[in-house]
Amino acid sequence: MWNCGWTPPRSKSGGHARDGAAGGRSSRARRSTSTMKATVVADHHGRTLWTDAMRPGRMHDATAARIEGIDSCFRFFPQVEVLLDDGYPGLRRDHPQQARTPPRKPNKSALPEFHEQWKHHRHAHSADRITVEHALADHKRWKQLTRWTHRRENLPATYRAIAGLVSDRTANT
Repeated sequence: MWNCGWTPPRSKSGGHARDGAAGGRSSRARRSTSTMKATVVADHHGRTLWTDAMRPGRMHDATAARIEGIDSCFRFFPQVEVLLDDGYPGLRRDHPQQARTPPRKPNKSALPEFHEQWKHHRHAHSADRITVEHALADHKRWKQLTRWTHRRENLPATYRAIAGLVSDRTANT
């Protein structure tokens, strides 16, 4: 599972396209009000299995997974193992046999062999997750998503359509 986000481009005047929506917030806060994220579930071959749930970029990944029902799916499908990025520590804590996240960094005072073991496990997790990263990159390569200039309300439908085309293309290769 992986999340991706897009920020709508700024207007030609240099200000935000909808300055009133962010109120008097900083430019970072304005960007996060415009960002949209999608949840992508891919198999170990990099094929997109599920994508949906466009949500605001300011929502935390683990919160979105709980709202979307991914958290409850672990109870119904105990044989499923999911590779996650490090934005999901709560899911790893709640479902340690199913939700795999990168290992936490050992304390500075830990023995050197713990640091070596951490590097090895982190590298192994990242090597397993690379197929998910490639699935996400397949979605982002589409010209329509590289620079979204249309209405925000149309992005979820467009993203799902592109995800369906990507999924069909990867399933047939």
